[in-house]
Amino acid sequence: MTHARDPSETHADLVGESPALQAVVRSARLVAATDATVLILGESGTGKELMARLVHRESRRAAGPWVTLNCAAIPVDLVESELFGHRRGAFTGAQADKRGRVQQAHGGTLFLDEVAELPLAAQGKLLRFLENGECQALGADRVERVDVRILAATHQDLRDRVEAGTFRADLFYRLHVIPLELPPLRERDGDVTLLVRRFCRELAARHGVEAPDFTPALMKRLAAYPWPGNVRELRNLVERCVVLLHGQTLTPESLPGGWLAPLPPPTSGEGWRLPSGGLSLEALEVELIRQALARSEGNRTRAARLLGLTRDTLLYRMKKHAIA
Repeated sequence: MTHARDPSETHADLVGESPALQAVVRSARLVAATDATVLILGESGTGKELMARLVHRESRRAAGPWVTLNCAAIPVDLVESELFGHRRGAFTGAQADKRGRVQQAHGGTLFLDEVAELPLAAQGKLLRFLENGECQALGADRVERVDVRILAATHQDLRDRVEAGTFRADLFYRLHVIPLELPPLRERDGDVTLLVRRFCRELAARHGVEAPDFTPALMKRLAAYPWPGNVRELRNLVERCVVLLHGQTLTPESLPGGWLAPLPPPTSGEGWRLPSGGLSLEALEVELIRQALARSEGNRTRAARLLGLTRDTLLYRMKKHAIA
């Protein structure tokens, strides 16, 4: 007997019934049945690893290994060894043979998070593997054939990286076979309420406390907030409420200052007026950068001019706030 799938619970914490999210989930389920390489795009905190896990679990490789590598968390001089392994004596400190993540994922899926951070030397080896399934451990005298599906994710603009010469164009096109772009939380109408209820229930059970009650006024406030940190930021806020305000009925005024700082409204004159309750300068900066990028249709040079910044300063601040 089969049961209808609840559209609000797509996979683990990948919760939502908004059309924006469901469209991506439908595409993910279609591509899961194939062995196509998938590049998952989206701002930090949108759930890229959860999407990758969905693709793996609904693929023919579901019973095989699920292996991950955060390319931004590995020292540059160890990336190739982590990916493809090494033989004893291949370099100083290599005291024993080591299987790389690619070999560990044989018969399953390898998820490369923050793939934009791969150094160029490792990019060349990854491209070779994607093209012919062959890899070679450091210090080895022969190549191996390995059966692995690659899923990659990034919040960076890989086209910008290609233009800057820090990411290979041929690897970009090889990864960009099936792009899946997760929408930011601010574009997922109705999903904030679903996520708050889900997180509140799960986190109250985890911490062994009574869940707080979020009033309609607070839910409305949460739904209107831009969530620069996306689902991750929302989950963190709900956990603070569960731990510190458990069992209480929460209104917008219940949240201490800084937990959910409002963006200032525009005034009739030039500039902005500081709200009486204060604001989060970081959230304001993130929102203004996003508005400038939207108005310039993604052209970063024009966006920088709108903000009175140099392009390099804009790129620095985008990286600082993990804005794709």
